[in-house]
Parts: sequence; structure tokens; C-alpha cells
Amino acid sequence: MDRIHDLAVAPAVRAVYGPQDLSSAPAFAGGFINFGHWAGIPLDRPLTTEDRVRSQRDLYRHVLGALDGADARAVEVGCGLGIGAALALEEFGFAAVTGVDIHPEQLERARRANAGLLARAPERLRFAHGAAERLPFEDGRFDRLYSVEAAQHFRDLTAFTREAARVLRPGGRLAVTSFFLPVGAEDAGGELAARLESFASGLDLAHPLAALVDALGTAGLTDVRTESIGDQVWPGLDRFLAGVDMPVQWPRNFLPSYRDGLLDYYVITASRPPTTNT
Repeated sequence: MDRIHDLAVAPAVRAVYGPQDLSSAPAFAGGFINFGHWAGIPLDRPLTTEDRVRSQRDLYRHVLGALDGADARAVEVGCGLGIGAALALEEFGFAAVTGVDIHPEQLERARRANAGLLARAPERLRFAHGAAERLPFEDGRFDRLYSVEAAQHFRDLTAFTREAARVLRPGGRLAVTSFFLPVGAEDAGGELAARLESFASGLDLAHPLAALVDALGTAGLTDVRTESIGDQVWPGLDRFLAGVDMPVQWPRNFLPSYRDGLLDYYVITASRPPTTNT
């Protein structure tokens, strides 16, 4: 049974990841579709496409490095083109990765982008149609769950964290990275919508960091930790965008919004407690 057949996808999300194919935009060179982790990349010179691709790969590396995923079975929620899933297998030694995405067009692109790996090791890389709020897997299927710059699109953080806890085995770990409203700016959604078209259109949702942290705890996950990495994301992204010919300039407002304390970029980790005998 298709567990997501009745789950609505916001029109802006459907358009951007469907026919518009955000991965083809120059700002997302390399197909990873994330803002990047720019630590170690000099920003005092013109940035290249190679720098941009490195930043996106390094964001995955930063997240995957927090998971200790060697020989683990993992699921990536919001996998896009699946290039990050391939990186998890090739660089971090995950035993298997299943990429989940709500957009059939993205899954088709992911299968094309990873055709060689799928042919060589079909037991290690899989793709599945599913939603963050309704993952199409049995309980306890995975050792690790991660999501890279997709949570800003999730309609229901409580449903996502409940599903994450369900599909993780006891002792499993989770890592999520995306941009959220920091503590003290929980009511900044209106201001962000005035500055950033992605919030005004409903493509991105103004989720408070505290809402995700609370939802993880409610779902029974423990050892919840948050790491702000805004300094490693926004300045480098803005420096790169300054050299890209874009049809609109509103993405340059991410850096001022960060500096004004309206949003930040975080890595959030948590664990499902191991089963204990009483």
C-alpha cells in the first residue's frame, strides 16, 4: 500500500523539485542541493564551481561524520539525487543506504545519477518513494537515519520525529541538518517571508529549532544535541552567489537574516535508547 498517496505536497515544493529541477541551477552545482559547509575553503578570492561542489560534499561529510555509520544500515530522508547516499557508502563505509524522497521526478533522477553504483551493488543502494511524515518501512529497519537540508520542507516535524524513532532500531542514531529559527526568534517567520521568497511561497517553512528538539524528545529519542554551523554556511554561500548570474537576488538575503538573528543553520543529533530488560 502507498502510505503517502493522500499526503499533500506544497505546490512550491512540487514545482521546484519537479519540473524546475533545482539541481540544475548554477547555485547548486554538482547536484547535491544544499547550501554547503565552507570551512577550509578560502573566501578571500573568487569562488569556483569546484569550491561549490566541495562545500556541498563537505556538508554531507560533516553530518555523516557525526553518525559513526561504518557497517550500518541507513536511510536518508529527502535524498534528492542520491549523490549524498553514494558518498555515505563510498567514503564512510555504510553497509547499505536507502534514499527516500517524496518527489517521483527526483527518484528518477537519482536512479540515473547512480546507475553505475546501482548496477554494481544493488543490495547496498536503494531508493524508495516516501514522505518524512510517513516512511514506508517496518519498525526498527535502520541503524542510522539522516537528513541533509530537507527538514525546512517537512510539513509536520512531530510526525517526522515519530517516524524516525519508529524506523530506527534500539540504539540507533539520527542526524538532521537544515536551517531553523534560533531560540528567541520563534516569531520571525513573517520577517523571513518579507526577505526571502522561499518562505513567502511556502517552499521553506519557518520551523523553530526548539520545535524540533521538543518533537525529538516527545518521540522518545534521547541525547539530543544541537550544533550551530551558520558561520560555516552563510558567508561562503553568499560569497559564491555574488559571482553567480541569478535571475533573482533574494537568496542574498540569507546572510543578513542570519546576521540579524532571524535564522541559523544547525546539525541536530539524537539517539533511540537501547532496549533494557527490567
